[in-house]
Amino acid sequence: MLTNRDKQIIKALDKFRVMDRNSISELFFAGLKNPKYAANNVLLRLLREGEIQRSTAFIPYCYFGPNIQMKAQSQKIGHFLAILNVYKEMKKLGDLESFLIEPKYGRKKDGCCEPDIFAHFRRTPFFIEVQRTVYSAKQMDEKIERYVQLYESGLIDKPFPHVFILSDQRYAIDENYPFKVFQAESFTEFLASLKREPVSRPVESGVRIIVK
Repeated sequence: MLTNRDKQIIKALDKFRVMDRNSISELFFAGLKNPKYAANNVLLRLLREGEIQRSTAFIPYCYFGPNIQMKAQSQKIGHFLAILNVYKEMKKLGDLESFLIEPKYGRKKDGCCEPDIFAHFRRTPFFIEVQRTVYSAKQMDEKIERYVQLYESGLIDKPFPHVFILSDQRYAIDENYPFKVFQAESFTEFLASLKREPVSRPVESGVRIIVK
């Protein structure tokens, strides 16, 4: 019989595609004396029972849901782990209402944008791009232009989410878009930049990011 925590772990593995052992222990075993040891025991049991999959190509080991089709050494693993880290960071910052991974608004081959993340944070919607590779100016312009097309399509209810580029690289982005575009190395850094302002920062859509 699967416990409630077992089911929550499997559900999370399906949601995030892949999770490392340390993240699982942090999210599901934090209240225990030895979270990593407890996580290891549960994950090994679920693995033996065929409820989850594992890759030993990474340290700490990475785990997948039973229906996730991904190679043990896939380059996508690093990308999904980076998304997981954003989730953990935003969760610690508080008031994370929703967190969707790679929501679909059409076919990518048809030029539709495919955000890495859609999140509601402190009553404010965000599309988040977790940019682990350096893009050229042209590539970044094309990426933002897909969001313009999505904005103009009317598929997304107003206010349209802010587009947040999470990257070590700073890009020269035109400010003449019908939505706000933010850049920072982390979400924590982004919030810190807002706290340096004397009041809550109004945005063009009329939504305020509440600084706490």
